[in-house]
Amino acid sequence: MGDRAQLTRDPVFFQTEGEGGGASPPAPQKMQFFGRLVNTLSSVTNLFSNPFRVKEVAVADYNSSVRVREEGQLILFQNVTTRTWDCILVNPRNTQNGFRLFQLENEADALVTFQQYSAQLPPFYESSAQVLHIEVLQHLTDLIRSHPSWSVAHLAVELGIRECFHHSRVISCANSTESEEGCTPLHLACRKGDRESLVELVQYCHAQMDVTDNRGETAFHYAVQGDSSQVLQLLGKNASAGLNQVNHQGQTPLHLACQMGKQEMVRILLLCNARCNIMGPTGYPIHTAMKFSQKGCAEMIISMDSNQIHSKDPRYGASPLHWAKNAEMARMLLKRGCDVDSTSFAGNTALHVAVMRNRFDCVMALLTHGANADARGEHGSTPLHLAMSKDNVEMIKALIVFGAEVDTPNDFGETPAFIASKISKHAQDLVHISRARKPAFILSSMRDEKRTHDHLLCLDGGGVKGLVIIQLLIAIEKASGIATKDLFDWVAGTSTGGILALAILHSKSMAYMRGVYFRMKDEVFRGSRPYESGPLEEFLKREFGEHTKMTDIKKPKVMLTGTLSDRQPAELHLFRNYEAPDTGREPRFCHNINLKPPTHPSDQLVWRAARSSGAAPTYFRPNGRFLDGGLLANNPTLDALTEIHEYNQDLIRKGQGHKVKKLSIVVSLGTGRSPQVPVTCVDVFRPSNPWELAKTVFGAKELGKMVVDCCTDPDGRAVDRARAWCEMVGIQYFRLNPQLGTDIMLDEVSDTVLVNALWETEVYIYEHREQFQNLIQQLLSP
Repeated sequence: MGDRAQLTRDPVFFQTEGEGGGASPPAPQKMQFFGRLVNTLSSVTNLFSNPFRVKEVAVADYNSSVRVREEGQLILFQNVTTRTWDCILVNPRNTQNGFRLFQLENEADALVTFQQYSAQLPPFYESSAQVLHIEVLQHLTDLIRSHPSWSVAHLAVELGIRECFHHSRVISCANSTESEEGCTPLHLACRKGDRESLVELVQYCHAQMDVTDNRGETAFHYAVQGDSSQVLQLLGKNASAGLNQVNHQGQTPLHLACQMGKQEMVRILLLCNARCNIMGPTGYPIHTAMKFSQKGCAEMIISMDSNQIHSKDPRYGASPLHWAKNAEMARMLLKRGCDVDSTSFAGNTALHVAVMRNRFDCVMALLTHGANADARGEHGSTPLHLAMSKDNVEMIKALIVFGAEVDTPNDFGETPAFIASKISKHAQDLVHISRARKPAFILSSMRDEKRTHDHLLCLDGGGVKGLVIIQLLIAIEKASGIATKDLFDWVAGTSTGGILALAILHSKSMAYMRGVYFRMKDEVFRGSRPYESGPLEEFLKREFGEHTKMTDIKKPKVMLTGTLSDRQPAELHLFRNYEAPDTGREPRFCHNINLKPPTHPSDQLVWRAARSSGAAPTYFRPNGRFLDGGLLANNPTLDALTEIHEYNQDLIRKGQGHKVKKLSIVVSLGTGRSPQVPVTCVDVFRPSNPWELAKTVFGAKELGKMVVDCCTDPDGRAVDRARAWCEMVGIQYFRLNPQLGTDIMLDEVSDTVLVNALWETEVYIYEHREQFQNLIQQLLSP
């Protein structure tokens, strides 16, 4: 009662405008509530007052009404009592009963609707008893009113009662295009995915499959837009021109299926002999699939016709690769052998297009698959010209680290450097560093086979950061004009450095390996750590062969570090492509019959050696008894120097001292130095409360990381000892290891992060150009 009293006193409800000193209008929330209430009540009222609601009635109820019209089983009455015009369908199977189809208050409307019903209803109630139910009649009469231009065959499709298709009226309208869209009943059946109606229309009504609607689309177009592949399959059983018909937008059903990404529809169309060489708005169907990034559809077309990968659209002369909008689509084509440097009519490669469209991931996919970064396109412009004009720093860096030149002129005499000078200061800085990659002197030397001194190359571990080593080696090869394999007599590597040492042994170019590393990371570093070993092992087998032995190639001498973890303490092991030197010391395993001796080099598979050296704990599971060599020798320089000394001493003991060559140069390459960061706590103690527990857990984590980093640190004292060792015996020592701006993980997959690391390597080479040039001169000196 209190609430009701309050309600009656509330001025919001009882004061009108102008009363009570201009009271506030009703709150918006209350107005919305009343609005929704009114709408709901209106909907309920309409439900019961709908003049077209079908209702079962007794025919005798209309004995006092006036018969206005009568057509077959349909009678239009003027109901004197209700002052309405009622349309009754007398049940032909029980004439005492019927269905009131409408009850209208306007005579003109009643006459028009009666005429519609009398023209369209007879084939249905004459052919099927299913029609004589309230729900079916309601659906049918609603269709007649909402689609006044439809033929009875169109209505039969939407109604979906099979017997109706056998009526002569329905059969005669099977190819009617008298509808809003100009579509035939067959079009409707295909769009609905109604397999039964399709069978009836084709087999009994002889519907034609190449009739087009107002948009020029055949039943095949409609079937593609539907959800039933079975309907498309049924259509395809009968040869028809509609299969390859082009609609008004220039699309065949195959184009449309590719655009919509319906792979199964594409498969069926191809099996039905749909043509792949019909020109559409974006070229052939393969180009449409590429434009709309429908990978499954593109793969299906290529699997059916491998030549489609090389097809060029007639309008632009562009290959499917030109249409790739992302790295996934580009890689899919490149893995199948698409020409990465194919040109369009304008002379542009896919790399030009990707740069113009600012598709960085696509650019990286193309570069890592060997795209020519200096390709001349339209008006003689290279991709770097285009990147400079857009002032896209990320793209500029990527192109330069992959070999793009800043001083290549286009047809207008403009170089990328000139464009940079007009765009931004940042771009000019990039140009300045890029130019420093060219040596200041002309080199034409070749390796001297009679060289009396040996050169040693040592490569650190570091996972995907091996890209830094690759970039350094590319710079050395470019400056010297000689392949790495011919510059060095000994190559030592740990983990990723070991893989690169084997690549050098097998004459793989460093430019090729750069692309391989970018591609490999996406294959190998999937999911969470520890990663599955399968993808890494497949990659190694693919690059080095499944059955290649370590001793199959003799020069240069290569050693990879590994950690034998089947013993305590763990022991360093070297995988070699030569016989291990006899040190005169008895191997440790001789004192323990349970310790298995290492595999002989001539029996050691190359891919297994690489896998064993790179079994980084927490990243990959051990390879048998081997863990990553980086645990004991992430910088293998001292171990390599020791190995060479023992090798030479063994030659002398065997009376082959004339074969000994003095080591004159050691080149040690790192995978980049991470920035130092402050550590707040490495204290580990017995906690007495939750706060101390948190502190000791954090301290243990930091201490553990510090121990691992110190043990595997390739710089610091490891470099100092190697330098001191070399200086003592008169060996020139060069250590190249760029400082990186961020701490990059061994399993980094971001192209942007890795391109920045390569760019920092280029900056490092520029800043240490005097040391770098000295290294090149020493390597080339007799």
